[in-house]
Amino acid sequence: MSKLILDSAVFADSAVATDTRMVNDAIVKAMLAVPDRWSVPLPQVRAARISGKGAFPLPPESPRAHVEALSGPRGPIPVRILMPDGAPKGVYLHIHGGGWTLGSARENENLTDRIAARCGLAVVSVDYRLAPEEPYPAGPDDCEAAALWLVKEAHNRFGTTRLAIGGESGGATLAVTTLVRLRDRHGITPFSAANLTAGCYDLRLTPSVRNWGDLPLVINRSDVERFVEGYLRLEGRAGDPDVSPLLANLRGLPKALFTVGTRDPLLDDTLFMANAWLAAGNDAALDVYPGGCHVFIGFPGTLTDQALKKADAFLSDF
Repeated sequence: MSKLILDSAVFADSAVATDTRMVNDAIVKAMLAVPDRWSVPLPQVRAARISGKGAFPLPPESPRAHVEALSGPRGPIPVRILMPDGAPKGVYLHIHGGGWTLGSARENENLTDRIAARCGLAVVSVDYRLAPEEPYPAGPDDCEAAALWLVKEAHNRFGTTRLAIGGESGGATLAVTTLVRLRDRHGITPFSAANLTAGCYDLRLTPSVRNWGDLPLVINRSDVERFVEGYLRLEGRAGDPDVSPLLANLRGLPKALFTVGTRDPLLDDTLFMANAWLAAGNDAALDVYPGGCHVFIGFPGTLTDQALKKADAFLSDF
């Protein structure tokens, strides 16, 4: 599976498909048409997003989904559980993105419903606590607790102990942190695959973030800086491996699929992490998509079709 050789042509402007350019232009136009999210109280931003009045449409609610609450060290942790059509072939622990500040399991239902339907997996999507109201380590603590619950309950609840984990953006960050915590704090490595899309793995900011500028192609440099500031409002340092998992000991972690677009401010995070994953002795595949914006798999287009097909195969075969 390990294949991290990149053709430089993937970064050329000529490699970007027409529909990808159109999608990116539409995203920038939509972002410029709404108020600066940092000028509006975050509870209002979250409420607008969950009601379908955010910058981007809310996906349809899946008939597969129901909500439960797990016990955690900080109180109940809501999760959305989506079941496949037949007996689950495994369970996917999903951690949503949003800079540890925005987002929810409900807002990712287009992706999680697809995984349940096409990969035959039960999906447990975690609504972890959000910064800045509940900053680090609240979010990773919730994800760790949800993972421990799944390890304990998977066989009884879902009839399988075949487990995968993954997420997008800040959710990919938390997925890696969860894997490292399970190994180091509990002495277990129960997940056999990690599906990691456009994570922020070094909160000190990689060069691609530092050099991005103001273009609001989903996120820009200022957004990342504000997300980090809110996330680490009370404790934690960007140089701490529990905060920036690129700095952690990555040995003994599961095989991983890394997905990112070349027009993502967090491009370097994925390039660096995929290589560190492989250097640590783990199995890894890296897919870089020409012109793809930040978490481009959340938007329509040929790139999304290609990337989701690869993720489907990875999660069906882990």
